[in-house]
Amino acid sequence: MDEASFSVGAGEFVTVVGPSGCGKSTLLRIASGLLEPSSGTVDIDRNHLGYVFQDPTLLPWRTVRQNVELLAELRGLPRAERSELAGVAIEMVGLGGFEQHYPKSLSGGMKMRCSLARTLTLRPPVFLFDEPFGAVDEITREHLNDQTQQIFQREGFAGLFITHSISEAVYMSTRVLVMSARPGRIVAEFEVPFGYPRVQDLRFEPKFAELSGEISRELRGNS
Repeated sequence: MDEASFSVGAGEFVTVVGPSGCGKSTLLRIASGLLEPSSGTVDIDRNHLGYVFQDPTLLPWRTVRQNVELLAELRGLPRAERSELAGVAIEMVGLGGFEQHYPKSLSGGMKMRCSLARTLTLRPPVFLFDEPFGAVDEITREHLNDQTQQIFQREGFAGLFITHSISEAVYMSTRVLVMSARPGRIVAEFEVPFGYPRVQDLRFEPKFAELSGEISRELRGNS
């Protein structure tokens, strides 16, 4: 990866798209501190950072509520406080009524909602999303896109999102960054002109298709 210079401010949802193996996930791991960059600097508050992985990484012996409380528990928050935070987060992601279920009884989309709720308990000002919805079916993915957008509007965090889907990138974002093939570089940036809240029918609007086409052409030219 080379020349990956950009910023994400509060209230911005920035998505990075690029060919497989270009360094998108590496970019997130560097941002989170899981990897050290060989050069350059990263200015981010890693003490208040939310990270949603490709895999929900739920503990199978803990219920939904217990999984959602996990990060708050590790932070040492009192039982009553983490229970309250977990309850709010569970409702925000639409898992009310499933608090006592175990991961094995959840669908893929529900597991990802549980993972998202777990991070929400810490109310992080910065959220990193590493292709979190890539493994679910298209309809579930659309629902998760909408729920994540609603949470973004409510919380106003700075979001950095990784995806292979151009349509998802345009639908979710305030800006889309395009990475080239290895060594990955940020080669283009697109402002997304659509306001929030957004509805799924936006994907069929001519301006949406036009912007998606521009991003696709940029990707093909740098793959």
